[in-house]
Amino acid sequence: MPKIIVNAFLTLDGVMQAPGGPGEDPEGGFSHGGWQAPYVDDVMGRLVIEGFADADGFLLGRKTYDIFANYWPKVTDPNNSIATALNSRPKYVLSRSLERVTWNNSSLIKGDAVAELRKLRQQPGRTLHTWGSTEVLQALLKNDLIDEYRLFIFPVVLGSGKRLFGSGTVPAALKQVQSVTSGKGGTYHRFERSGKPEYGQMGT
Repeated sequence: MPKIIVNAFLTLDGVMQAPGGPGEDPEGGFSHGGWQAPYVDDVMGRLVIEGFADADGFLLGRKTYDIFANYWPKVTDPNNSIATALNSRPKYVLSRSLERVTWNNSSLIKGDAVAELRKLRQQPGRTLHTWGSTEVLQALLKNDLIDEYRLFIFPVVLGSGKRLFGSGTVPAALKQVQSVTSGKGGTYHRFERSGKPEYGQMGT
């Protein structure tokens, strides 16, 4: 059964909208697109590449699918490991509006997305990765379908924008299994599921 792994670029206040550029996702009047760029370095780049290499397949929302499908099929360098992974491995696209998907090895999931995701989890494989895809993440969070988080957190606060953890998130305890700090102040954290939250009283 493949684990569902969430990869996300986040600000300190949890915003994950449009890290890559001003025109990436201006929905809701978001005017901070491209906020990640000043913090990119070789350390973060290596971790991203390792993440893509680890994926047996990808879960994508419509907007992320459109962004990826308009760019990565044009990258044909066999030495580009991200392009190789995205272009050759299965991609499951969750969308209510798309009628078809044409990118190589892409499958469209419509209707009851949660039921289809549960079916995917019963198939062979190690990992299914998400990148971006905020709306898909909210469905995963509300239905307790996430096995691991790989979070790239950057030292900037925006105050507005789409966030990873929405109000429907199911409470869960996590165990940190890796932490890396880059030279430009970004940090990378891997968290695995660790049961339910535990509670206590401070000072006793």
